This record gives sequence, structure tokens and C-alpha cells, in this order.
Amino acid sequence: MIQRPLLAVTMGDPAGIGPEIAVRALLSPEVRSLSRCFIIGDARVLERALAVCGLTATLNRIAGPEDISDRDGTIDVLHQETADPAILQIGKIQALGGQAAYAAIRTSIELAMAHRIDGVATTPINKESLKAAKIPFIGHTEMFAEHTGAREEMTMFTISGLKIFFLTRHVSLAKACELITQERVARGIDNCIKALGQLGLDRPHLAVAALNPHGGEDGLFGREEIEAIKPAIVDARAKGFQVSGPVPADSVFHMARIGRYDAVLSLYHDQGHIAAKMMDFEKTVSVTLGLPVLRTSVDHGTAFDIAGTGKASAVSMIEAIKVAADYVVRGVRLGDEPAAQAAE
Repeated sequence: MIQRPLLAVTMGDPAGIGPEIAVRALLSPEVRSLSRCFIIGDARVLERALAVCGLTATLNRIAGPEDISDRDGTIDVLHQETADPAILQIGKIQALGGQAAYAAIRTSIELAMAHRIDGVATTPINKESLKAAKIPFIGHTEMFAEHTGAREEMTMFTISGLKIFFLTRHVSLAKACELITQERVARGIDNCIKALGQLGLDRPHLAVAALNPHGGEDGLFGREEIEAIKPAIVDARAKGFQVSGPVPADSVFHMARIGRYDAVLSLYHDQGHIAAKMMDFEKTVSVTLGLPVLRTSVDHGTAFDIAGTGKASAVSMIEAIKVAADYVVRGVRLGDEPAAQAAE
């Protein structure tokens, strides 16, 4: 019998909904049947999360992943005394939240790099709290890339069988437009094709979204399609890749959803995020490509407005764990071998 994958779930920002969705997910029979999970974070915060969610469970503090009890009704916790509940302000931006979130993430990376766990599923963090804590990263992806020595990371969403890749992420729209060069698009296409192959698609059909309305209308609405996107697609086809585009963004995601394409390369953050969240907000899962470790994540924020109320849904957290477990079982690798001592 194949042993269920061993996965770490990070607590996220303790002032947000991360602790609540984490405890809900780890008590889910679906998650229990597919994986062996534990939470990295402050057990005191998780106790409060159980209370506000109206859940009854035993928190078992462990020294490391090798010590998990893996019992029904028990949540194993690698305890970090990072977020004193007497000081923590639920639903507020604060340095304490950023510090605690970062500590859990660093530990998860160290464990993954040491091959003590099979992967990591992350809960939401808050960029402003990270800034208040003077953490020099804007998000999870940048942290994982830096501390694993990844050469080039990329985000992929998986939703209802569709894969959406992102050429650019956390930059302004103006900056994203500047970044859309032939070289960058060509590299993005190569990375997409490689990832799809790792996911088991022998000859995937990739669509590249257009940047401008109606695909630019031959330069009437902008020249990015002519000068950067089309030449990159031509080069990709010359390599034997099956690539279409640039396909107008108002239709490309629908066409992929009904099966015309296996995946879409989105050019900027909101272009792909809006499409995915309109398809199914709760079941959109983010996967970071190009890392030497497996990392999946929910695709929503800290929801400070409902934090501490017990109202947060754990559906996306459960989906993120399920995707991670599935990739481990299938032996999917979406990155290179770890750089020596990168997590130190």
C-alpha cells in the first residue's frame, strides 16, 4: 500500500483566516484520506481558531514531521511561539502577523529542502503585514525562490482541468506591459510546455493570450502583439510546439475551458486571476513552478474582514492539499534539483 504523502501546511498570517482554514482542512476526511498533514505555526493561535470555528480536536505539538500522530480528531502542530494571542490583533495589519507568517514559511522550506516532507501547502499572507515586519519579500513565490535557489519560478493555476500560467505577477499593469518582450514571451512559452510535459501531456496545445483589445487589430490598438508576442509564437512553432495566439483575452479562457486548448499563458496578474476566479473562486489552486520543492496554495487573501468569525470556507485549502498530494503520488516534478545549502 502506498503511503500517503507527508505535507506541511503553513499557518499564514495569524491575524487572517489562515489558521481557521488550516484547522478545518486538517480535520477534513477528504484530506485525511489522501495525505498526512501537519501545521507549522503557533499552537495558541490554532487553539483559538478551533474555538471560533466551533471545532473540537486535540492539538498535538511535535518536534518535527517524523513525530506526527496521524490520528483522527488530532491536528499535529510544529509549534512556533511567534504570535502571542494576548498581543495579536485579529483582522489587522501588523508586524507581528508578517513575522509569524514568514517564520512558518522559512521552516517549511527548510524541511522540504531537507527532504523531510513531500511538499508544502500555504495559507494566505498579507503583503502589508510583511512590509510592516520589514520582511524583504512581497509574497510566497519570492520567498520560496530566494530560499531554494530557484533560477526561474513561474505561477500556474489549476482549475476545473484548465491550467493558466502567468508571464508576470506582482507588478503594476504599466510595468507588466513593459515586461512583455519577445524574449520573455518565448521563455514563458518554453516554461509552460516543459511544465505541461511534466504533468503528463505529451503534445500540449498552449494558447498565448493577447495583451490588447481584439489582439491589437494589426497595430491599431497597440504593437505588442506584432513586435513581441507573435514572433515568440512563430519561434515556438518552429521548435515543434503546438502554440496558438495571440488569442484575444476576452475569449481565450472560455475556449480553453471547453477544450480547444490545454492551457493558457496569461500575460499579467489580473488577466488570468479574473478568469480563474469567475470559473470557480474556491477551487482555484496556485502551484509554483521552477522550484526544487513542491508548493501549492490557496488563491485568496487573508480576508481580514471575516477573520476570527469562523465563517471562512476551507474549500480552497482542501483543494490545495489535494493537488499537492496528487502530484506527489504521480511523481510530478515541476522544477530543478535544489541548489546546495540554498535554504540556509
